[in-house]
Amino acid sequence: MVDPKAQHCPNIAYRPITPSDLQVLEKIHADLFPIRYESEFFLNVVNGRDIVSWGAVDRSRPGSQSDELIGFVTARIIPANESEIADTLRHDPSRIDQTLVYILTLGVVEPYRNLGIATSLIREVTKYASRIPTCQAVYLHVIAYNDPAITFYKKMLFKCIRRLSNFYYIQGQHYDAYLFVYYINGRRSSCSPLYRTCHCNDNLYEEPV
Repeated sequence: MVDPKAQHCPNIAYRPITPSDLQVLEKIHADLFPIRYESEFFLNVVNGRDIVSWGAVDRSRPGSQSDELIGFVTARIIPANESEIADTLRHDPSRIDQTLVYILTLGVVEPYRNLGIATSLIREVTKYASRIPTCQAVYLHVIAYNDPAITFYKKMLFKCIRRLSNFYYIQGQHYDAYLFVYYINGRRSSCSPLYRTCHCNDNLYEEPV
């Protein structure tokens, strides 16, 4: 894994995640997230089975470490009319071809944080989604106590549109989640009068009234 005393001038590159990344990908997820993912999830990621992904590596590291993951993002394309944000979109329900990109996981190992890697990874996702003519938005969930993530997505211009009670169940305890959306290809929120403006820490979000 990554030496805490990483190179002072890393040479960060981005590439697709491949089967050779399986072990490192599993290890980083275990280190970063309180949620435990099934083996099938990782196999789907590295083999590109219904999941798209990007990895970050530091080319300045010695030997084979120069191609070892130090960050990643995983995402999935889903039909817009089957998503939990369908009611917030301006779209034609009869258009079954309309899609969304849902971000599954995003992570950067500790020595490489605050270098803009997470920002670059999210931009890879939004660029990818923007190239899909039928895609309306990129969205994701953030556990309610993760203030750094909430601040990060706000800076990335994601909109916090909803708080979901008891969304996560981790080690015997329920936690709320915030739902963040980044609209693309000219799409935007439905601006329904059934929603009111609320606060998600420093972010605004909409919830039913």
